[in-house]
Amino acid sequence: MSDEGSEWEAVSKSNAGKQTVDPVKSFLSGGFGGISCVLVGHPFDLTKTRLQTAAPGTYTGAVDVVRKTIAKDGIKGMYRGITPPLFGVTPIFAISFWGYDLGKRLVYSFTPSRTSQTLSIPELAVAGGFSAVPATLVAAPAERVKVLLQVQGQGGGAAYSGPVDVVRKLYAEGGVRSLFRGTIATLARDGPGSAVYFATYEILKRELSGKPGTLPNGEPAPAPPLSLPAVMAAGGTAGVAMWALAIPPDTIKSRLQSAPHGTYKGFIDCASKLIANDGVTALWKGFGPAMARAFPANAATFVGVEVSLSLMDKLW
Repeated sequence: MSDEGSEWEAVSKSNAGKQTVDPVKSFLSGGFGGISCVLVGHPFDLTKTRLQTAAPGTYTGAVDVVRKTIAKDGIKGMYRGITPPLFGVTPIFAISFWGYDLGKRLVYSFTPSRTSQTLSIPELAVAGGFSAVPATLVAAPAERVKVLLQVQGQGGGAAYSGPVDVVRKLYAEGGVRSLFRGTIATLARDGPGSAVYFATYEILKRELSGKPGTLPNGEPAPAPPLSLPAVMAAGGTAGVAMWALAIPPDTIKSRLQSAPHGTYKGFIDCASKLIANDGVTALWKGFGPAMARAFPANAATFVGVEVSLSLMDKLW
């Protein structure tokens, strides 16, 4: 065998059993998952955001938000602000799943002497937390636009005609910095949240797939494909676990991104003023809608991811 062939064989053996996906496939599958998430979860997200940002006494609860929104704007009111998520969340999820795969590759690169290619749950959590770093670059401005569109109409008249108008006015107000208001809050939400999100999904995926056995070299065999109900159960539960942790920083993010210019100096100032004015329980405003959204939206996300990955594996 030639030296080139020996080198290729060594690389192939070193990659065998690694829990990584082709970067293009991980990116595209994340995008499909993002579209699925938005279509299912947006009404719940709008309800959560309005509860988080409205003045005390505006609503009696999540059901009251839905009732008043539909009474004023019809069913389409529940999808107010959906355009930024469709064009923003889709690449965010694409980057997030690509970032998760990149995070796993980094774990492998920093542990070259590992005896098993199977990543531990803490290692998967680290990879999941890393995925939030590149995703935040897209998520922060997209969330800023989405939040402003979602909250308009619950008080005075509409201030924006659409996403482009929001971007134009924010840029005129404070330049690029205004568009990226809430970036630290977004990372504070998505860093720990993504670590829990991906780790929970992998734990349940392993449990629901049963014992896969071992390969001749002693490595664990790849888990068999999950059924769609199992994917939904694992993905939905992962979403619930993430949002149970992410609600406080998400509430601060929503307040910070929806407030008039100059209201808050930053993440810490917003959190301290919110607690001082409304009490520490205000950090969990919108918890009900977030939990109601978490399971179906993230079940849809992972169905979109797994189904699209399966189709791409068949095509190339």
